[in-house]
Amino acid sequence: MVTAMLLRCLLCIFVLGLAPALAAAPAIDGPPIRAKPTRPGPDPADTEAAPAPPEETPPPAADEPMEPAPTPAPETTAAPAEEKPAAPPGPPVSNWLEAQVELSRRGFSCGSIDGVRGLQTVAALRAFQRNEGLRESGELDKATKQVLRLAAPALTEHTLTTVEYSRLKPLPTTWLEKSEQTSLDYATALELVAELYHANPGFIKKINPELDWNSILPGAVIKVPDVGPFTTTAKVARIHISLADHVLEAVDETGRIIVHFPVSIARVVEKRPVGELHVIVVIPDPDYTLDPAVFPESEEMQQVGHKLIIPPGPNNPVGVAWIGLDRVGYGMHGTPDPEKVGRTESHGCFRLANWDAQALLGLAWVGLPVTVEP
Repeated sequence: MVTAMLLRCLLCIFVLGLAPALAAAPAIDGPPIRAKPTRPGPDPADTEAAPAPPEETPPPAADEPMEPAPTPAPETTAAPAEEKPAAPPGPPVSNWLEAQVELSRRGFSCGSIDGVRGLQTVAALRAFQRNEGLRESGELDKATKQVLRLAAPALTEHTLTTVEYSRLKPLPTTWLEKSEQTSLDYATALELVAELYHANPGFIKKINPELDWNSILPGAVIKVPDVGPFTTTAKVARIHISLADHVLEAVDETGRIIVHFPVSIARVVEKRPVGELHVIVVIPDPDYTLDPAVFPESEEMQQVGHKLIIPPGPNNPVGVAWIGLDRVGYGMHGTPDPEKVGRTESHGCFRLANWDAQALLGLAWVGLPVTVEP
């Protein structure tokens, strides 16, 4: 019995001595008996270990392509709500011809372009300056030039076409003869070109000294101001007409000027309507009813003794557009004599250059309020 007890003691000693070795050895095809925790931080079983270094992305294997780091998306900044459109490309205007051309492109008509600083040009420039929040100097000062930049050179060329040439026909001298025509189109190539490009005929002749206007033919190349019909997506909310300044301005609902045009007004003060009117009709290329009762000063019409219907065309008495108002016989319209606009007076209507009347025709609408100020 003593021998059996001694054998059990020896067996216990043997097992206790072998246990640490078995614990230190990894199991075959198995994980470690005690796995270390995921970095960062020291192994909790080793209180003397130094903190682990920052985790780094392991380098790729030699045959594994490096994946590029993603490029961060650019930050976007919202545009200011009141940000003004950028100025058109090009240099600042440097003279009055360039100013007249660029103002006309933007809807600020100087009347007939002639390269001269006149009253209508100054009025157009002052309106532009007011619109841009500049001092209304009426001069091409530094601040104005920084805003009034050329969208294109001031002059370009026009080649007279056979279609344009075929439109030309002598203009009758009497109202009766005019009423017998099918249309009152341009009489000369000079008149056609000057009106197409909003220019004074004398200026067109001046910049084309080599041309013989009496024998001009299709194919002739003519220097002209680089302007065309004015169009815009802006909506007109009201028209203001200043009798004192001989100016018509169409504005949007905020009061910003969309177009500025010189205008002729009634010769007789009593025939000048003051107050609020409204547009009742908008007619392109109208004919015109000539009434002897309205023109008592016309000896010819007194002899004719009855109304005449004058056919449409740029040489019609009301030009290429009629915008009727809610006062009988009153309206805004074109004219066959654009050089006289703002300088001579009418029977009561508001007379514009044909190109300005045409632009206004595209902006006007039935019911549009028109305020006439003294």
